[in-house]
Amino acid sequence: MAVGVNGQEKALLWRNIKLDPEEEKVIRRQLERALLLTKVEDMIRWAVNWGKGHSIWPVTFGLACCAIEMMATAQPRYDMARLGYEVFRASPRQADLMIVSGTVTWKMAPILRQIYDQMAEPKYVISMGTCANTGGKYWNYAVVPGVDNIVPVDVYVPGCPPRPESLLYGILQLKKKIEKERGPLFNL
Repeated sequence: MAVGVNGQEKALLWRNIKLDPEEEKVIRRQLERALLLTKVEDMIRWAVNWGKGHSIWPVTFGLACCAIEMMATAQPRYDMARLGYEVFRASPRQADLMIVSGTVTWKMAPILRQIYDQMAEPKYVISMGTCANTGGKYWNYAVVPGVDNIVPVDVYVPGCPPRPESLLYGILQLKKKIEKERGPLFNL
C-alpha cells in the first residue's frame, strides 16, 4: 500500500534537506539563468519598440540617382516587404521614416524640412548616398554639404550610389536603434 505525501509534507521535507555550499552555488546559478525578472514598464516599452521597429513606413523623397536604388530595394529581388517596410508613403503624415536619397540643393532644403516637420512622431531619417551624406562631388554654392545641416540623421548609408543591400542594412541598423530606445513610454 502506497502512502501519499501531501504538499505541506513535501515542503517540510524540502526544507530539511541540507546542501553543501558548492551544490547550493550551482543551484543558485541555474535559477539565476532560468528566471527572468523585469518591470512591467520595461516589458511594455520593449513591446512598443518592437512594434515600431518592425513597422517602419518610409516617405518617398528621391532626388537623384540614389532614388533608383531606393526603388529597387522595394522590388521582389530585395523584398523590403518581408521586413515590414514595404509601404512607401506619398504623404509625410502617414510616414515615420524619411530616406533622403540623392543631391540636396539649398533650393530644395526648405521643402525637405517642411516634409520632415509634417511627419508624425517618432520620426527617423536615413541619409542615402554620398551626395546626401556630404554633398558628394558637387562642391559648389548650390549643394547642401550634408543633409544633417537641415534635419537630424539617424543612419548614414555610404556609396555612390549605394546598392539596395546597403539600404536594407541601414534600415536594419535603424530597427536595432529603435528597439533600444529608452525615451518616454507614451508621448501624451
